[in-house]
Amino acid sequence: MSKPKRVFFTGGSGKAGRHVVRYLRDRGHRVVNIDLAALNEPGIDQLTVDITDSGEVFNAMTSYANFDELEPGTGVPRFDAVVHFAAVPRILIRPDNEMFRVNVMGTYNVIEAAVKLGITKIVFASSETTYGVCFADGVVDPTVLPLEEDYDVDPMDSYGLSKVVNEQTGRAFQRRSGFDIYALRIGNVIEPHEYDRFPGFFANPQVRRRNVFCYIDARDLGQIVDLCLARDGLGFQIFNAGNDTNSVDLPNTEILRRFFPDVPVSRALGEHEALFSNAKIRQVLGFVEQHDWRKYVKPING
Repeated sequence: MSKPKRVFFTGGSGKAGRHVVRYLRDRGHRVVNIDLAALNEPGIDQLTVDITDSGEVFNAMTSYANFDELEPGTGVPRFDAVVHFAAVPRILIRPDNEMFRVNVMGTYNVIEAAVKLGITKIVFASSETTYGVCFADGVVDPTVLPLEEDYDVDPMDSYGLSKVVNEQTGRAFQRRSGFDIYALRIGNVIEPHEYDRFPGFFANPQVRRRNVFCYIDARDLGQIVDLCLARDGLGFQIFNAGNDTNSVDLPNTEILRRFFPDVPVSRALGEHEALFSNAKIRQVLGFVEQHDWRKYVKPING
């Protein structure tokens, strides 16, 4: 567990964010949810902010969390960390240009404000879509498996492209500041109630190909963010945020044979090791999966 921090968290009302802010709250952090939609969660403060408005972001990042912070009479406390999840979450929700504008300018505004205000820990949401498979036009193979953070990311869609741009934004601000800025390439987020979808995945594994069979339990994502808050001194980093194994009940030999027969494999793989590799978060951050799908869904193959 990391030392309790005052955390500026954008997008805490979203699918992934609401689980992560609860995880952080339960570990003693003071979390202010920055979002256009209210979360209404006990113990989590709320401020309505448009992240595409730079002035609003700077103002919110120098704001009281709630009325109790007025009592000491010592001014507005500084945030210890910024976690940025707010975004249009995929293609085909807003027009491509508007989604790109919100995601890219919103991320620029949040990171810029944090750096200029001297907040030395910034964690932001990138995406599995940077690998260019998820929202590709047609069925596209990755260039190599497993997917690891040194991959030459090459999306053709506007959402994945926005996330690649955001990674470069984070890298640029880290170079100028020397702060810790970590990008999480978040896999397909699964909430606790969504494990009832997994039998359908087992019956028709093709539906998971565009995700390269990955998933991240929303609660395990909370652990990953907390580990990022605790680990200092890494500079700019990209981490795949995924669970240990694939989201279908098939061994990798079968997945590779059926779905990626022409894709080279860079190293030996465990029988069910995730093709969206989380080796780096395990080795560098000490991530220990708590929510393997097998706790909630009975395997059909033993």
